[in-house]
Amino acid sequence: MPVFALVEEPVFPPAGWADKNGLLAIGGDLSPQRITNAYRGGIFPWFAQGDPILWWSPDPRLVIFPGEMHVSRTMDSIFEKNVFQPTYDRDFVKVLENCRKPRKKQPDTWITPEMSAAYIELHRLGYAHSLEVWSGAELVGGLYGLSFGKAFFGESMFSSLPNASKYALIALARELFNRGFLFIDCQVPSPHLKTLGAREIPRSRFLKLLQKALTHPTQAGKWGIFPFQS
Repeated sequence: MPVFALVEEPVFPPAGWADKNGLLAIGGDLSPQRITNAYRGGIFPWFAQGDPILWWSPDPRLVIFPGEMHVSRTMDSIFEKNVFQPTYDRDFVKVLENCRKPRKKQPDTWITPEMSAAYIELHRLGYAHSLEVWSGAELVGGLYGLSFGKAFFGESMFSSLPNASKYALIALARELFNRGFLFIDCQVPSPHLKTLGAREIPRSRFLKLLQKALTHPTQAGKWGIFPFQS
């Protein structure tokens, strides 16, 4: 399939038209309307600094079904002993900034300044959320993503202490399971996430699950407390 050049109107071709690598479209902008339209259509932006905006819908798609998280004895013990304290949307910007930092095996980041600004605006609008992991007063881990209907789209996570990012993902999955969310979208294959229970499903199935998730209302606004209120 061809890669589509986007026009000024914030619309996309069907996600199923992406090429064999998952690339669907190029160009456009990172306006809130375009990004929300993308996620609701099973599409997400992913590009490096200096490149044009690229829009993807890979096949297969990596997802976590909240009730299928693999929780090790070590992590169970961490939860039982209340080693960490979780919050929602307490410091979205700081979580994003930590996710942007270079890593040993990943010196470059796809979270460009433009992407950062776009997701901070989506947080202001109530669609992007963070889960912070605290050790006392210190932020030691967390993740952020978008939520529409009963779907959560994970974007990135970080950890400055061992197991803090795992804690964030497990805490999120448990809470979303209790709230009836259908899946956490992890986008592309990740050996690390697979050890936690993520699995690949055909794009066609992902899109059907997404449409089901979107039949539920979106809880926009800050989630605030843990657990968040419906």
